[in-house]
Amino acid sequence: MITEPARLGTTTLPDGRALGWAEWGPPGGRPVVLCPGAGTSRSLGFGAGVLADLGIRLVSVDRPGLGASDPAPGRTLDDWAADVRHLARARGLGAPAVVGYSQGVPFALACAARGVAAAAAVVCGDELADPRLADRLDAEVRGLVELAAADPARAEAVFAEFGDAERLEEMIVAGSSEVDRAVYTEPGFARAFRRALAEGFRQGPAGYARDTLLSMRRWPFDPAQVTVPVDLWYGRLDASPVHSPDLGATLAARMPAARRHVVDTAGGALLWTHAVDVLRTVHVRLY
Repeated sequence: MITEPARLGTTTLPDGRALGWAEWGPPGGRPVVLCPGAGTSRSLGFGAGVLADLGIRLVSVDRPGLGASDPAPGRTLDDWAADVRHLARARGLGAPAVVGYSQGVPFALACAARGVAAAAAVVCGDELADPRLADRLDAEVRGLVELAAADPARAEAVFAEFGDAERLEEMIVAGSSEVDRAVYTEPGFARAFRRALAEGFRQGPAGYARDTLLSMRRWPFDPAQVTVPVDLWYGRLDASPVHSPDLGATLAARMPAARRHVVDTAGGALLWTHAVDVLRTVHVRLY
């Protein structure tokens, strides 16, 4: 079940930009920062019903150009880690855990690689531009990865052309397995998902396009640099062509403190169908 955030706000960064955030759970709980999926705003959290029991303060953050966060043209994954570092200082988060879902995965791991996070959870995502995955990628996705490497400006423009809330929802649902479509079309979830997408695109497609470019290119860090504990979560029934083509096997092998979990009955909506499991592993890592 998706619930409304308990707290909403923005934090002003050193360069004057606003960074939007939403919170669930006890204000004094151990902080966990959520890097949401493609095009979705801060309003779509997960696991709200168990946060109090686990003592977790979930903080979902809008990336620049999405939702309530001001744009930052030309930004990088390292810029995002710096933004979260400033947010953590301003909001008293210390060294939080980070959870990255789908397109949010490289943003979460950038925080872990750059010393911002104490632990991380990866849900469904991967470094699609890793050459070891090239032969496993869907042909269309492989073409986009190649374009992002060869002509980043053109790729970003292409991503902006098909970036709007309704079209992205259609793409996600159409590319999902039956088990995931049941989640995405459940009336309560569908309302919350559409709202988060509408909020994510309210400034236009530029924020989404930049995120997509960054997720399709090689990361500016080697996953071997991620030395904090990382749990990787995948659903065996995930049919999304932009999620991990090998269910995280290659990515997990690249990180020294990684544990990989593959749920046989889950798909790409695992963040919500198995929220308790994801949060419990984060809780264990924090303590």
